[in-house]
Amino acid sequence: QVHLVESGGGLVQAGGSLRLSCAASGSSIRAMGWYRQAPGKQRELVATISIGGSTNYAASVKGRFTISRDNPLTTSYLQMKSLKPEAPAVYYCTADRSWVLPPGGGNYWGKGTLVTVST
Repeated sequence: QVHLVESGGGLVQAGGSLRLSCAASGSSIRAMGWYRQAPGKQRELVATISIGGSTNYAASVKGRFTISRDNPLTTSYLQMKSLKPEAPAVYYCTADRSWVLPPGGGNYWGKGTLVTVST
């Protein structure tokens, strides 16, 4: 069984930075990623990272967000900079035993952490 626990969310001013963490317990996690969901909207991809370290970003965050992971592949980080004043969103960590995260996210999800960017 895999458990994912996100942390690091909170309130930040526009233009500021925030780093999210996702701690994974369980075995054989390979691909990890982050999705977010604002009220009334569908959950959307933010960033993914494969076991080989290849990354993929949503166009809206490219250049501002950086996804990374540690060895032995138990924690994923999402460094967010130049945050824009948008509606609050819950950021979810996702993971999978596949080498690359499947479309729509992995088989495992955390409960999410709320990020609010104020003007």
